[in-house]
Amino acid sequence: MPYDLKELAAISGQSGLYRLVRPARHGVLVETLDAKATRSLAPASNKVSLLSEIGIYAQDSDDTLPLTDVFERIYQKYGASLPVSGKSSEAELTGFLAEVMPEYDRQRVYLSDIKKLANWYTIVSQHLPYQPTQAEATPATDEP
Repeated sequence: MPYDLKELAAISGQSGLYRLVRPARHGVLVETLDAKATRSLAPASNKVSLLSEIGIYAQDSDDTLPLTDVFERIYQKYGASLPVSGKSSEAELTGFLAEVMPEYDRQRVYLSDIKKLANWYTIVSQHLPYQPTQAEATPATDEP
């Protein structure tokens, strides 16, 4: 898995991404994914969405592509720096996602979703190391 998203979450009503530290009595203790790494309590009333459980809708009505796979595709095409941001134009953002994931469902994936994807990828690529898969890490040899 290129970016380990298991402990990262988005919290409703709060901007940015968070690392889950541990469960608490009235919610979840989280740490901001930035240079300050500020800890706070995400109350149980807020929806906490793990990035590892989020997917992007594909054209097949029952199919979604996990965010980890989308991030892998983005990394393979652009590395750690994106040509777009959450403030880019609608045409630039939809063109970006179409390059990375041509099969995305244009009816169910909204512009706001693409903006979030760009923002989240930027945050994750700045604060988490990219870890190549085993196949990438160990090149194949042509031994008889």
